[in-house]
Amino acid sequence: MRTTSATIVRVGLSAVVAVLGAAATVLLYAASPVFWRVATQDDFLRGRVENLTIDAAGQVRLGPASAVVFETTAPFLWTAALADRTLWVGSGNDGKVFVVDSDGAGTEVFDSAELNVHAVTPSGDETAFVATSPHGKVYEVGSDGARPPVVFDPEEPYIWAMAQPAGTRDLYVATGEPGRIYRVTPDGTATLFYDTQTAHVLTLAFDSVGNLWAGTGSPGRVFRISPAGRGFVVLDSSFEEVRAIRLAPDGRAYAVAVSQSPGRSTGGSTGTVATPPSVSTSGSSTATVSSSPGGQVTAGSASGAVYRIEPDGVWDTVWESSTDTPYDVALDDHDGETGLLVATGGAGKIFRVLEDPYRVELVTSAPAKQVTRIVSAGDGSHYFLTANPGKVFRLSSSRVASGLYVSDVRDATTVATWGTVRWQAITPSGTAVRLSTRSGNTDQPNDTWSAWSEPYDDAAGSAISSPKARYIQWRAALTGQDATPSLLTVTTAYLPRNLRPEITQVTVHAPGVVFQQPFSGTDPPIAGLGVRADTRPAHANDDTQQSSLGRRVYRKGLQTFVWSASDGNTDTLEYTVQYRAASDTTWRTLIADSRAAIFTWNTTTTPDGTYVVRVLATDGPSNAPGAAEIGFADSTPFDIDNTAPDIAVAAARTTGQQVVVPFVVEDAHSPVQRVEYSLDTDRWQVLYPLDGIPDSQVERFEVTVPNDRLDRLVIRATDNLGNTATAAGS
Repeated sequence: MRTTSATIVRVGLSAVVAVLGAAATVLLYAASPVFWRVATQDDFLRGRVENLTIDAAGQVRLGPASAVVFETTAPFLWTAALADRTLWVGSGNDGKVFVVDSDGAGTEVFDSAELNVHAVTPSGDETAFVATSPHGKVYEVGSDGARPPVVFDPEEPYIWAMAQPAGTRDLYVATGEPGRIYRVTPDGTATLFYDTQTAHVLTLAFDSVGNLWAGTGSPGRVFRISPAGRGFVVLDSSFEEVRAIRLAPDGRAYAVAVSQSPGRSTGGSTGTVATPPSVSTSGSSTATVSSSPGGQVTAGSASGAVYRIEPDGVWDTVWESSTDTPYDVALDDHDGETGLLVATGGAGKIFRVLEDPYRVELVTSAPAKQVTRIVSAGDGSHYFLTANPGKVFRLSSSRVASGLYVSDVRDATTVATWGTVRWQAITPSGTAVRLSTRSGNTDQPNDTWSAWSEPYDDAAGSAISSPKARYIQWRAALTGQDATPSLLTVTTAYLPRNLRPEITQVTVHAPGVVFQQPFSGTDPPIAGLGVRADTRPAHANDDTQQSSLGRRVYRKGLQTFVWSASDGNTDTLEYTVQYRAASDTTWRTLIADSRAAIFTWNTTTTPDGTYVVRVLATDGPSNAPGAAEIGFADSTPFDIDNTAPDIAVAAARTTGQQVVVPFVVEDAHSPVQRVEYSLDTDRWQVLYPLDGIPDSQVERFEVTVPNDRLDRLVIRATDNLGNTATAAGS
């Protein structure tokens, strides 16, 4: 068989298991345990909290109390404003407005014909301006539920925000497509105040000197507009939209900026994707859908940041995330420090940013996908709105007496034997931290998982009682009346099942093709030849496990094999290479205990014939005696032929001034590939056999030469594997 290029065979794991399955009568496990350690803030943020905070040092502590104040049937709550202890709330997908009193009693006061209420601004003791979208209007809604009058009906399809300067009744309205700001006087007269030349104006706020701050989308900029209507871009962010601006008493401004990656259309009209509200409809922390112009909904991922802008215009990024999407910010006084609360989407988290020194902590996590708005209640507490589902919560400054942390799910990649769980915690008198575990074989916990275990007793190391499975999860219950415990670290040990190594590919290179190892000498050694290959420790998934081939050269009589291997436990692998004749059943070893995925065989002392090579991989170096697994793969058949063809020249016959010389070329094992003749040994002329095709082990030829040059005739024959013979023509 002619091997003109590398021949590759791929063997699936199922085939290996089928061949060796009879030997695997017991479950074997890798020798080295795995330790899953959760110890940093980033580690703990992967889990889910209830009434707990996670500070910058990664300590999990009892957090502020939060409770549902008002529940709606709306999927999204977008906006809220507080006036005289009454909270006005606007919803999405049903376009309703609710008023919620300080006792949590809520009443629906307006049901618009539009889908969304994106802005609410109190206009009196019991009235508020309400802006609807798309193709909406500004209404003045009373708490009595009476039919509201239309205050402003813009040409633009979107109304995103409203604001009133102190001491006046003028209303400023922000629109989208295009992004303009209108001034509406108490008598209903509307005039264009400022055109931002952007797609959308998403948020408005007045500062203490009467400047109007505006955040825009496409592009995401922050404008400061004087009372005379002269605009100045304070911040040209790298994000697509600035969806919220909050002004501090000291003159600082905080801007929430977001970018959303392109997504798929799920209905509605087409057009430029506009911005908020971006709301997740799945459990992923990054999957979102956006309400956009014309009602289009798109899916994608969002990232965002919060900027702090100084009175002199200098700005800094104070918070940024690629997994939690910011929706709103609010100023917060905490333990004598002024901080910033950041409401996010994806997992309904609220973060606190403290700046001296700078640190970020998780304050709480709501039982919703998004926290869309935060409103200060004026007594140290805050209202916050959620989406998916739409609810109103109140975040208190007082600490809860109990909280729960649920870790993310750990994938052991295969069925594992669980070891011990241990944790470190600070537990003042009257406080406690108790851990439990559960396990299952689906990547999301469901009713097929085991029940939560009884709480473990020994923080220094308790044996995990959950059944063997692929996935495990733990939870920690923190309790304390007068003080809070602090959970510092949790370490879970397990031993994955030892998986059989897999030889995924065996490459048989053409005869004589070898690779020189990188070497500083004049004659670099041949990779995989005459040595026990590379004995350096290597892991199955490391680049060192797959030998780097050097410069390709030709060496007659050598045969190179290269293979690829993998191991589900990333164990160190060793290889054995065996061979057998195609007509034989006995395997003979060429090399054993090699850690290089290449072998070069000197075949010059091996009888000609057709052979098969087998590569076996064992994970013995990483496992206890008797616990190792072996996987293997066979190459495609290949030929070894180190014998040159035989040239038999018959008696010549004379035809005039020419002589016809017949001859037969025969090779014992491989086809005759090329036959040539020469009359001066410098120039060779190819001859074709009498049947026209050089493809057999026996071929007949004739060559015609002048009579006077017969004594110079030389015939050269080469077989399919490069062996060459010559003969005289007379």
